[in-house]
Amino acid sequence: MRRRIVAGALCGTLAVAGITGCGIPERSDVRVDERREPAAEPGSVNGRRNEPPSRTASGADAAAFVRNFMSAAAGEPDRAYYRVKQFIAPEHKGRLQEKQGSEVALTVVRPVDRPVFTGNSDSTTTVSIEVRQVGLLRANGTLVPPVSTETKYEFRLRSASPAGPGDDGGGLFVLDPPNVLLLSDIALQDYYQSESIYFWNSDRTRLVPDQRYLPLAVPDERRLNEVVKWLVGGPSDWLRPGVVGLPDRTEMINNATGDNGRWEVNLDMSGDDRNRIDQLVTQLAWSLPELDGQLELKIRNNPQPAQDLAQRRLTHPLYPLTVGPQRFCVYEGAIHPLDFAGEPSGTVPLRPQDNRNVVSAGFARTADEVLAALVVTASEGRQRLAVGTGANPVTVLGRGPEHGAIGRPVWLRATDPHQPQGLVVADGKLYRFNQSAQMTQVALNLPPGQVTAVATSLDGQRIALIAGGALYVAAVSLDGGGVAVGPPRRVVTSMTNLSAVDWGGEDRLIVAGSAGRPAIYEVSVDGALQTPLKDDVGAKVTHLSAYPTNRTIKVPAGAFMYEANGVAYRSSPVDRIHPDQVLEVTPPPTGVRPGNPSAPFFLF
Repeated sequence: MRRRIVAGALCGTLAVAGITGCGIPERSDVRVDERREPAAEPGSVNGRRNEPPSRTASGADAAAFVRNFMSAAAGEPDRAYYRVKQFIAPEHKGRLQEKQGSEVALTVVRPVDRPVFTGNSDSTTTVSIEVRQVGLLRANGTLVPPVSTETKYEFRLRSASPAGPGDDGGGLFVLDPPNVLLLSDIALQDYYQSESIYFWNSDRTRLVPDQRYLPLAVPDERRLNEVVKWLVGGPSDWLRPGVVGLPDRTEMINNATGDNGRWEVNLDMSGDDRNRIDQLVTQLAWSLPELDGQLELKIRNNPQPAQDLAQRRLTHPLYPLTVGPQRFCVYEGAIHPLDFAGEPSGTVPLRPQDNRNVVSAGFARTADEVLAALVVTASEGRQRLAVGTGANPVTVLGRGPEHGAIGRPVWLRATDPHQPQGLVVADGKLYRFNQSAQMTQVALNLPPGQVTAVATSLDGQRIALIAGGALYVAAVSLDGGGVAVGPPRRVVTSMTNLSAVDWGGEDRLIVAGSAGRPAIYEVSVDGALQTPLKDDVGAKVTHLSAYPTNRTIKVPAGAFMYEANGVAYRSSPVDRIHPDQVLEVTPPPTGVRPGNPSAPFFLF
């Protein structure tokens, strides 16, 4: 989902010293909002431009010029330096040191304020931009953690004299350019399409999405080739511990091509395992969801039976979901279903004698069982896990050790359904638990600090963590009945005081924290995109649960629930969850005020 932001530009009608017509006084601390909605131009698709504006498109408007300069690198990597150098004064182009091929990378930044323009006595203008580093966009479409630690970039602008060298119609030039290819987060949204390609988990039972960025400038007929190149190149670094790529030394034979519903992919891939080849077809079908028609896969020039891509997606769903989500909450110490018009309502999959003293819960479905994990009160205000699995209702619950405080438990959906495992935060540490409520601490390669929240993705191979006040994602490796967490990747967000997280989609997180006021944001797993969902919650969010958007069982976007200041809410429509929406409740005596629903969650 793309964020759309509209902001003003600097007025270009005032007389100025230094740069004619840009509206900047000779000495000025005027701040300019660099964000705006891109205008449609010839060659655009659905109002979105394939290529960023040229240097002269902004004329003498300094604010628009800087905005365009921070978009210039967008597009196909092999021409990124060429596009950026068009903005740089001829005498300063040599200061930007070029890299080639796979070494081309764009430094993605999020401006934290408007640029500051200061006029100089030599008729130039100094531009100062404070930024937050987001990541490094590689030529293979991955956005990796940032390398640069710069928090501010400065460069100068001068007029392009019509009679001067390098004249191409006036406008402005950059002097003293940064020695990196800068790309704003807004330009990333405007000139790239976020894509998911898929890799198999280690036991080849589940496809796991891997986020990439494809330039809109890539013509449609080359999209197939680019995606196949990504798959051949292997998964993103942070995801690698939880998935398997194609066999070593797999290479493309010629370009992947296609038209009119017939697509051809020819790979030099070791092995003749028919099952592996068939799984590759499924992998390609889901990595190319916009393509229908026949896929002709060749292995070392040997054609395989043609496969219908749409039919393959239909018969091989991404996730083992059969019914939509059902909403529950904790009310008066017990789990109860919630009743919302137009949504299915289920029954609590527990025996009444087990549904007591509940603080929070996490349920999940397998093909024929329900996985139940409850946080229940114990002696002297402490808490413990109660865990069980089985047909509805779950009849046997194991009890775990006591802790001072336990967070919301979550299940890892990729584990063996006969030996399911989950994750939970207890007393600032991360633990895995099994169906008997045995808890084992999970080692994390993180700076010192307490873990305060954990969430698991729908594919079961990725987790999100809040640790030491920061947001992380990590791949999960499931082997020999254990759970190993790969090196966590820090997710950049402008929010602080993070308190809760869950997965809102394949590549999106729902995160609660502070943005000046308590807020809930949608953040991509690489931190590049963030969208305010609730910009003023009113109080710290202490509990958050979401149903992730997916291609198997679809529900309206934005399905999440949360608790703040002891009051539970649902997201769409924005509304407090009232006691009369809680089912299977005995009404309180006359004159007694009903309690508040708490800890809402989804069963799916």
